[in-house]
Parts: sequence; structure tokens; C-alpha cells
Amino acid sequence: MSSLDTLPDLISVDQPLEALTTYKLGGPARWYAEPGDIDELSAVLTVWRTTEVPLVVLGRGSNVLVADAGFDGLVIRPIGRFAEIVVATSGTVTAGCAAPLPRLARAAVKEGRAGLEFFVGIPGSVGGAVRMNAGCHGSETKEWLVAARVIDVGTGELTERDPAGLDLSYRHSNLRDAEIVVAAHFRTVPGSAAAGERLMREIGRWRKEHQPGGTLNAGSVFKNPPGDSAGRIIDEAGLKGFAIGGAVISTRHANFIEAGPGASAGDVYELIRQTRERVAGACGVTLDPEVRFVGDFEESAHRRGAGH
Repeated sequence: MSSLDTLPDLISVDQPLEALTTYKLGGPARWYAEPGDIDELSAVLTVWRTTEVPLVVLGRGSNVLVADAGFDGLVIRPIGRFAEIVVATSGTVTAGCAAPLPRLARAAVKEGRAGLEFFVGIPGSVGGAVRMNAGCHGSETKEWLVAARVIDVGTGELTERDPAGLDLSYRHSNLRDAEIVVAAHFRTVPGSAAAGERLMREIGRWRKEHQPGGTLNAGSVFKNPPGDSAGRIIDEAGLKGFAIGGAVISTRHANFIEAGPGASAGDVYELIRQTRERVAGACGVTLDPEVRFVGDFEESAHRRGAGH
């Protein structure tokens, strides 16, 4: 029995994860917690430190692929106060790590603040946006981030770091796996709610025209190589429509992989792997995945091969 089982009010066992990701795939977490504030998070981490159990933090599950065998560790998914958004009269917007980015954009616009509208096109959370310096439509998180509040899971120490301290660059930060963003402060500029609403509608229209809506996907699968587009490269390699099992490269945008009926996480993983191999062979470019892999995919592949 793990010490994690001694906190039944905060930590559950064998929690299904598929409904918590946009792919709707994957197995359960051995242990699972949904802390609603910093005190509950600290309590879970205090017990976790007495174990050697691996740890994963889950946001909105929009860039995550969970292995079919699940994750033999602890998954923490912040909720409650971690999803709060406050727009100050100064224009500074403070949001918890679990706040959805589209809701952050709308909250700022509603108060007549501009700058964060681009977040409406990113189906992730504030914590993930800081960790990956999320961006689209010519804007990135680092341009508007004032500071992020970070907890070290190993010590429980809370610190605040600005964009320079986070070393933010294209889809990169220096945040370690042992650090969790718990909140972030963003600057904004004065703007009209009407103009902000128009811009967000334009972003929404662009997404509908260029990205596969109404499908199970995790957004962009690969980072764009310097000066190029991953989607263009995959398309040039002739891989639009390439499928493995129930997973297929979108015919609308080649940097999206859709999970169709009967798809498994293993199908998606193998399609990602083979796409990288084929692109490298055809174009000499090694694509770097944006998708985060949770669990043992080699074990899942072995079990499929054994007919289990």
C-alpha cells in the first residue's frame, strides 16, 4: 500500500483519463488528485514526496496522449480556485493554472482590455500556455506575461518568475518537470469590448476554415521548424490522409492527427512515430512533437503485438 492511499479525500485510485483529454483515448491513472487550492495541492505533494511514484500534471488535456495501458503514477489535475480569473482595474489579469485560455481571452475583452484575444484560439490552460509559451496568430504568451507563480514539487517552495526568468522562446520554457505553474499575471492594454469581440470572431472563423473541427485531435502535433511549417513539410511528403489503425493525418491540415472510430492511443503514437521517420527520410527534417506522451507506449505496443 502506498502512502498516497492514505489521503482518500484528495487522492483516488484507478481514475480513467480518456474523458480528460481531447483525444478521448488512453488508460487510467494509478493515483489521481484534483486539488482545489494551493493548500490541497501542498498536502498532496507532501505525501507524494514520501514515495518514488512518477508525477504528471494534467490541464485541459489538449496536447496530451495517454498510453492505452494508462499511467502507473500520480496525475494531478488542478481545479477550483486554480481556474479563477481576476481582471484588476490596472489592467493586470491574474489567472490560475487551470483557467481555460479562451475564457481568459473573453474575460479580458469583457472588461475592455486588449492583447489576450489570441488565446481564444488555443484550447489549453494557463499553466500549459506558460510552460510551452503558447501562441498563435502572431502573438505568444511571453509578450503579455508579467510573471508566473511556480511551485517546486520537491520542496514546496513558491517563487515568481518573469518571462526572462522562464527563458521563454518558441514553444519552450526552462520549467522542469519538477515545477508546476500555479498562477500567472498578464498585462493588457486598453481596448474596446466590441473590437475585441470582432477579433476573437475572426480568429474563430480562421480556425474553422483551416483546422479540422468536430474531430478528436490534440491540435498541432509537431513544432514548426525554424522558418518553416510542420504542416507544409508533412503535406509535401505526401502524408495527408496517411492512417494507422483508427488514426489519420488530417486532409485539411497535415499537422493534425485525428482519432477516428476504433482508434487507440497506440495508433496515434505509431502514426506520430512513422510520420517523423518518413518526413526525415523524404525531407531531411526531424520534427519535434508538441504532444506530451503520458505512460509507457512501448509497453502498450508490446501488449498489442501479443494480442492482448
